[in-house]
Amino acid sequence: MSARPLIALMSATAVLAVAGCAPSSSEGGDGGDAAGGGEESSGGTAAVGIIYSETGPLAAYGEQYRQGLEAGIDYATDGTGEVDGTTIELEYRDDAGNPDTAVAAAKDLIGQDYRILGGTVVSGIATAMAEQAAQNEVLYISGPAATDAITGVNEFTFRSGRQSFQDVATAGAMLDDESGKVVVLAQDNAFGQGNLAAVEAVLGAEGADVASVLVPEDATEFTGFARQVVDEDPDLIFVAWAGATAGNMWQSLSQQDVFDAAPVVTGLADSATFAAYGDAGEQISFLSHYFPSATDNEVNQALVDHVTEAGGTPDLFTVDGFVAGQMIVHAVAEGDDDVQAMVDALEGWEFEGPKGTTTIREGDHALVQDMFTARLVQDGDAWVPEVIDTVPADEVAPPEASGE
Repeated sequence: MSARPLIALMSATAVLAVAGCAPSSSEGGDGGDAAGGGEESSGGTAAVGIIYSETGPLAAYGEQYRQGLEAGIDYATDGTGEVDGTTIELEYRDDAGNPDTAVAAAKDLIGQDYRILGGTVVSGIATAMAEQAAQNEVLYISGPAATDAITGVNEFTFRSGRQSFQDVATAGAMLDDESGKVVVLAQDNAFGQGNLAAVEAVLGAEGADVASVLVPEDATEFTGFARQVVDEDPDLIFVAWAGATAGNMWQSLSQQDVFDAAPVVTGLADSATFAAYGDAGEQISFLSHYFPSATDNEVNQALVDHVTEAGGTPDLFTVDGFVAGQMIVHAVAEGDDDVQAMVDALEGWEFEGPKGTTTIREGDHALVQDMFTARLVQDGDAWVPEVIDTVPADEVAPPEASGE
């Protein structure tokens, strides 16, 4: 596998992998306090439970999601927050990055007759929430969680963001030489394992020899893992990382000369991470799910304007919240308080989102959408992303899942 094709491949893959590199934040939102009770009991309101990371390792992503969600609902309701006279009220619950906490919140909301649940950045939480949705027959719209496992998992579960397969397929779309050894450096959690599985499914199927270095999620020292990557003698290195340890991880890769060993590809994370790459930023090829200047259309401008005017900053996962808002409004408009009608309305729905034409595939609820390849360029003292190419939605769509 030659260096140039590998770099290209990795830049596509990078977006997904690095997408989790934002530092944690304890200021992920105020928790909200919408009126309690489900749709029937609230009379004229559609009560929606949003379970997301207000605190915890991925709180910064949770806040991006929340800002986008409120912008999406505002856009889809023309600023009224209402659908045919029905007010959409959001009840926020903090999952703190913990599946047990999320499930407890979900059970409490379902017990109050909530029929729509949304949220979560964490893949392990998304799978647990999907199980609750099926058991209780409520609509669940997952947020930025990238695990492929929730696509097609049951009829009640949808997603408002991309999935790991799309990240890796973005990289694979740029691969000219299908042979060679790809080493996946990832955290040993649902996100990292999902990325590894996607690399095996996409690049392995094309002839690549796939190996992995999986790092415990609570690790803080990465020198040994960086050396393991070099010792694998890779042709390409795919990094999948999420959370506050990203800066230390990239520093270790630089110190152990990993960038001299092979081209490195990862997902472009949120803006807080751009400086964390240091000089390595110019050596990394990125795949990208979203950044505000990646696309230019009316819907994306509405996202940027709303979030900015509210005092926020559009970022990586703002788009997932925005799309969730569009989906919630459409479900309520078409389904009223009937969950099955909401499901039917969302299945096969094609709409214009911030990334352009977006389709909820009817058979398994995959969110088919464009992806991007990108690079970081220096703008004064700052680093900013720049689009290299847009990869069409149909070229990176995952194979249809069979479901249950």
